[in-house]
Order: sequence, then C-alpha cells, then structure tokens
Amino acid sequence: MNIILFGPPGAGKGTQAEYIVNHFGLAHLSTGNMFRSAIQNETPLGIKVKSILDAGELVSDDVVVDLVQEETTKDMYLAGCVFDGFPRTVAQAESFDHMLANKNTAVDALISLVVPEEELINRILSRGQGRSDDTVEGVKKRLTVYENETKPVLDYYEKQGLVNVIDGTGSVESVFERIKNVI
Repeated sequence: MNIILFGPPGAGKGTQAEYIVNHFGLAHLSTGNMFRSAIQNETPLGIKVKSILDAGELVSDDVVVDLVQEETTKDMYLAGCVFDGFPRTVAQAESFDHMLANKNTAVDALISLVVPEEELINRILSRGQGRSDDTVEGVKKRLTVYENETKPVLDYYEKQGLVNVIDGTGSVESVFERIKNVI
C-alpha cells in the first residue's frame, strides 16, 4: 500500500505518518527528514538544500525525485510506504507514478490534511525547529509557495480518484481516526 500524506507545512503530516506506519506496518519516507539529516550532517546536498530552504523556496524536482528513487530501492519499501512531503509538484507526481509503475505498483491513496492558516502558523512557530524562516512572514511565504506550486498536485491525483480530504484539526488521535476510516 502506497499512501501520500499531503498538506501545507504544519498540517501534521509527520505526526500522522508515524501513526499510519505503526498501525499498518508500512515504511515511512519523509523528504523533509531526509533533507534535515543532510543539512545537520552538512553533506554537499545538505548545504545546497539549506540555502534553498532558507530562501523559502522548494528544492528542484530533479534533486527530490533522484533522492526518492534512490531511497526506495531499499527492501524496507517493498511492502508499501507512507510518503510524507513527496510529491510536491505535478512534475514530481508524474515521475513518481512512472517510477512506481516500473515497480508494478501505484499510489493507493492521497490523504490531504486541511488546517486553517492561523493554526498552521501557530503550529510551525511553536514547534521551534529553528529554521531561519520560522517567522510569521517566513511561514506565510512558505504557505504561499505551497498554494502556488504544491496544491496543483491535488488536482493531478483528484483526476485519478485518489484524493481523500481530512480535517487536520483536533487531537492527533481524532485526526488519525479520520485517516483510518478512509484507508
């Protein structure tokens, strides 16, 4: 089973991914975690990604797709995966679908977490990850980038009948119950 967790920064994708992984026994692939690790370890990719993220921009499709393609060659992904933070653009989604088709599998569902902007801003500022753009203005810029560049991915998967919209507000457990009901 391949599930895409989708939503703006602060929607709870990482938190819900852990619940889904534990409940359904799937692997978890978070491009954000992969990038954070590369940044923390100051790898060449990490240094490049940090400068892009510090500017509030998205990492290029080629870099992200190559990273995911390399990661998903590991055996832990054979039984399925929760994809958290990927794909973020239609070009990534098209490449992803092609990559999965080559492995004789496909996306089974896209779970879109919907949270009001004010709550997203509060969540991001309160989690204290220390990004240089963790300011109200920086978060609003990231949300604008999401709206303009990432949200079209919803339309792409909606045409395939794979989108499930979930209210991402309330307790972590109540959001997870909503997700379980659609999976």
